[in-house]
Amino acid sequence: MRPHVCILPCMMILLFACGKDKAHAPPGPEAGDTLRFVAVDYIELGKIARITKFRSSEGHDYSDNFESCRSMKHYFQPKGEVDWSSIAIFSPVDGQVIRTLQEWAGLQVQIKSSLHPDIHFIIFHINPASSIAVGDVVTAGQQLGSHIGSQTMSDIAVGMDTQAGWKLISYFDVMTDSLFGRYVARGVANREALIISKEARDADTLTCQDGQFLNRGTLENWVVLN
Repeated sequence: MRPHVCILPCMMILLFACGKDKAHAPPGPEAGDTLRFVAVDYIELGKIARITKFRSSEGHDYSDNFESCRSMKHYFQPKGEVDWSSIAIFSPVDGQVIRTLQEWAGLQVQIKSSLHPDIHFIIFHINPASSIAVGDVVTAGQQLGSHIGSQTMSDIAVGMDTQAGWKLISYFDVMTDSLFGRYVARGVANREALIISKEARDADTLTCQDGQFLNRGTLENWVVLN
């Protein structure tokens, strides 16, 4: 009977170890289509000329608890002939405002999704149409205001609260196929075209100091819309 003594304890140790590894592995878009729930765009796409890729070297370092020295959000650059301050900004989801911050140009607003409360949308440089306060409930498609103006581009980040920490994911990874179809119609081949993979970014090393990029790497940062 001696060989059987360790079966239960060993199984318990194995299960605990597996469970621990899973808990510390941050979830991401690999979970599948369950994350593709955003059906309303946050911006007037028809007025946009080009968009930065996730993990680009544009702007400044904007990274999470798992990566560093890369821009893990998307900049939307309006067309040159458009009045940038006329571009409407919308809530992409039903949710609640959980943070506001007065920036050097406009207001930053963070919205927690009602459907996926662990997912937050951070929209930068808004000129609010009316007062926006923490605790406000918003609906998908509700206009928050307009872009602040030509002094800067519009940008959006999407973050997830995970057991292992704050994880940023691409805005395009949470879009429905129907919404992403609007980008396909503007010449974007697929979602991957708007995302630099972690492996590619790691291989094309960037250097940062005080949150600023000291080099740009060799990877293309932008996707130009037609």
